[in-house]
Amino acid sequence: MDVCAFAGVAPRGPARTPVIDEQWRDDRPCVEPERPRRRTVAAPVESFDEYRRLFGGFEGPGLLPYAVASFFEQGGRRAYIARIVHEYGDPVDNAGGVAHGDVPGAGANVSPFRLRARDEGSWGNGLRAALNFTTRPLIFENHAPDSLTVSDDEELPAGTLLRLTLNDARHVLRIVANVTRREREQLAGFFRVAVFDQPAPDGTDIESAEVVEGVLSIDDGDGRTERHERLGFSSLHPRWMATVLCYESQLVYPDSDWSGGEMIPENPKLPPGQWSAPFEGGKDRYPEVTPEDFFDSAWTFGDDEPGNGVYALAQLSDLSLLVAPDLYSPAPLAAPEDVVSTASLAGPDFDRCFDLPETDEQAIPQFDLVGLRLDPTLANERSEIIRLQQKLVDFAEASRSFIVLLDVPPGLNQRQILNWRPNFNSTFAAAYHPWLQTRGLQTRGLQTRGLQTRGLQISRGDDTRDALIHLPPSAVAAGIIARQEMAFGVPHGPANALAAEVIDVDDRVAPARHDELHTQGVNVYLRERDGIRLTAARTLSRDPAFRQLSVRRLMTMISRALYQQMQWIVFEPNNPALRAELRLVLRGYLRRLFQLGAFRGANEEQAFFVRCDETNNPAFIADAGRLIAEIGVAPSEPLEFIVLRVAREGDGMLALEEK
Repeated sequence: MDVCAFAGVAPRGPARTPVIDEQWRDDRPCVEPERPRRRTVAAPVESFDEYRRLFGGFEGPGLLPYAVASFFEQGGRRAYIARIVHEYGDPVDNAGGVAHGDVPGAGANVSPFRLRARDEGSWGNGLRAALNFTTRPLIFENHAPDSLTVSDDEELPAGTLLRLTLNDARHVLRIVANVTRREREQLAGFFRVAVFDQPAPDGTDIESAEVVEGVLSIDDGDGRTERHERLGFSSLHPRWMATVLCYESQLVYPDSDWSGGEMIPENPKLPPGQWSAPFEGGKDRYPEVTPEDFFDSAWTFGDDEPGNGVYALAQLSDLSLLVAPDLYSPAPLAAPEDVVSTASLAGPDFDRCFDLPETDEQAIPQFDLVGLRLDPTLANERSEIIRLQQKLVDFAEASRSFIVLLDVPPGLNQRQILNWRPNFNSTFAAAYHPWLQTRGLQTRGLQTRGLQTRGLQISRGDDTRDALIHLPPSAVAAGIIARQEMAFGVPHGPANALAAEVIDVDDRVAPARHDELHTQGVNVYLRERDGIRLTAARTLSRDPAFRQLSVRRLMTMISRALYQQMQWIVFEPNNPALRAELRLVLRGYLRRLFQLGAFRGANEEQAFFVRCDETNNPAFIADAGRLIAEIGVAPSEPLEFIVLRVAREGDGMLALEEK
């Protein structure tokens, strides 16, 4: 219940990932143009170091890295990251912005040994690769111009590259086209015949043979390296380099021009490999990202595959919190500077008027989220922000398994905040105010937080490294919720906790304002003498039974646990013995929660009840193949019972509903 998902903009990371399933796994490589791709995937990380390795550091224009860093700073342990990229609607445009480079030392007919960055972004322009070769002697029993005979225990699969030494001292390279196993005629056992893709040159004899395997080294110039060994040079080989890169590399994909055939070293002498030139063509396409890229209009609940945007998180069974720090961008991380001077001919003397010459225009910043720019202080743009936040809440309501943490838009006065609040009424949403101030990269004190910054490349010309960053408060709240849950359990309210690594608040809320916001279910951070404190943990529900975030999370935890652990009942006969056993199991589970302080009451009868007998399972219910168990619990807040119904439907499915 401490796992949080973050959706936002990153300089690198999994995006537009080929779909890997049984239909596509064996017959075509991962880079086939017609292969379906997912624009958004959810990648788990368990530290900021792991996040940085996959998605980059603070060098992007979005708030995602600051949000994830704050989550781990507060004590979070596990998060899912969904990198948002723009949907262009055209496969060619979607594939743009990806760096590529040619690796020397091998080729495929007229196609170079070209590799492409794993995902789009200028980060790929730092990639380099080198191909080296290893050899081992191959002992053969007999040979012919087009084949070799080897023992049965020799490892020589089809697709193996051989280097043959001829009687005239020349070296030639041959691919093993196929291998047949035959029984010996006069001796016990078997032998194998390896047939070449083409025979040795006429008039020559084979004196020795070696098995050639590839070693591909990859370096992204930012501290990430890979080394892939024992690579084959033909698609027939079990470790065909295109297949290995598809399923094992996190830095590159093979190019589709050669990935379905074979790759032959350019020189049979197999000299040491040379590093390629830095890749080129990688491009950051931040300005094109729009708020609609966080969603997927073609996806609905019930689809077999996850959708794009935040819907990529729909099928995560352990997700309990969702934060979208880059759902919209209220302002750049650092204010852009004017680099074009305004022409002026003003002076002390009067002169005849004339038209000024044309001057250059200030360019639109390419390192900014202009497509996500929405100003909350403008009424029409604030309405658009509310619409986007409502879509997140609708997603959480439909899923009923996680809570979306919303940020009150920055820059609003008290009246505007109170007008923003009525747009939401959900037990699966919580709101936080105000935005928080944290340090930029240069002054964050990363070493004190255990974060590694060595090798970090800052490819930007602004002052965000030294500036104060305005951080969405929901990111800090997610970390506090995770920390409190791991320390005290889900029933403990994640409030009255200090926020780590936060300098100040954007809006110092006075006590009178705080009282008004608190009654409206807005969770407020206050600046106190000992730091920035989160004072409340309420949902945006108007239902008093679910006004406390701890209650909502407790009921979600119980529902999740029962759904996972009670699947066995769908295979049991529906009789009094099953109902008695079900009551015993449910009481045992609720008793443990009661002993841990999850419920109110002096005894078990006051804390919970389980009803699964003839009163709620009459004959017509049993005849329909249904089994109903009602569970009532009295959480610490509120005092009244909240009833949870577990029902086995006639088709064998298990259903849960709250009454």
